[in-house]
Amino acid sequence: MRARLDEIVFDCADPATLARFWGALLGAEPVDREPHWSYVDPPDLPRLAFQRVPEPKAVKNRLHLDFAAGDIPAATAEAVALGAVALGEPVSDTYGRFQVLQDPEGNEFCFVSG
Repeated sequence: MRARLDEIVFDCADPATLARFWGALLGAEPVDREPHWSYVDPPDLPRLAFQRVPEPKAVKNRLHLDFAAGDIPAATAEAVALGAVALGEPVSDTYGRFQVLQDPEGNEFCFVSG
């Protein structure tokens, strides 16, 4: 049997707030299934779900999402306006460019082009 990616789940303090952030960023309607569980179904992506947990985020993520963005500065500005935080400046290397950001609860993600 082969497994298939069904959804990506974020542990968080406020599922509804994160669902609204990611929904606005990725063009999806947030759904609050229960007070401790919300999700969005972005076009062409697996479901992103948000599950309340009691402990706060303490260290750097071991996994993060990369999103293709033709215009990294514009995508970054939009994300920041929605509540993200840009970490440093865009980085260029031999493979392209990327900008590291954090969502409103500190989960890292990147906009990439290349």
